[in-house]
Amino acid sequence: MIKIFISLFFGLFIASNVYAAQSSITEAEGTACMGEDRAKKQTEKLAFDDAKRRAVEYTLTYLKSETVVNKYELEKDLIEAYSNAAIKIIQEMDKKWYKDESLGDCFKVKIKAEVIPDEKGMERISQNKESGDDPSAPLNVKAWTDKKEYKGDEKIKVYIKGNKPFYARVIYKDAGGNMVQLLPNPHRSNNYFNGGVIYEIPSGEDRFELEVFPPFGTEGIIVYGSSSQLGDVDLKALGDVYEIKTKEKDIGSNSR
Repeated sequence: MIKIFISLFFGLFIASNVYAAQSSITEAEGTACMGEDRAKKQTEKLAFDDAKRRAVEYTLTYLKSETVVNKYELEKDLIEAYSNAAIKIIQEMDKKWYKDESLGDCFKVKIKAEVIPDEKGMERISQNKESGDDPSAPLNVKAWTDKKEYKGDEKIKVYIKGNKPFYARVIYKDAGGNMVQLLPNPHRSNNYFNGGVIYEIPSGEDRFELEVFPPFGTEGIIVYGSSSQLGDVDLKALGDVYEIKTKEKDIGSNSR
């Protein structure tokens, strides 16, 4: 049994494909042509903007196909949240200039992008009582602890619940920025969770405890959730849990 000591001042964060920061990874192409009044740099920018716009459209189309959005307010909030999405280009997969017979010099780009919907818009969906536990709505993973305040030496329990089946990765980040994967772990490899069920961490086959100690810095427990299996991150065995070797900035994209 391993004890993981957590500061009195720790945060519980929900990340990746859940309402609080429901982002997705997609590929998209964009094109633009110079015409008579555009410089090359301007044309390239327009092509990238076109690719970003298409990335949002693809994501929203996919989300609608995977979700029953027959409730007017839910669909309205989804469209609004993704209309104001932030786009992060993860990879420029291909880009080139080419000659079009009628339009002249044109630029084409293909990108892999992370589409991050407006947080306030997604929070409104999460707070909607009709959609919060509705399995036909987009994935909504909630996480909370057994108490709002803790004293030294007390044990922390983390609970997670989704409105539909989901996969999850649970990470503890210490004050120094080091990260440990609590789940899956060497004794509990299954990271699939049924919808509508409350799960407790640690529990069952877990062989670690989360114990509170006096504050020495800012720490946090981060939950990554997705309706599809999560991608791999670089792990190293650390007793009854795993040390994460992947850089923090890459965990989100690697998890999808």
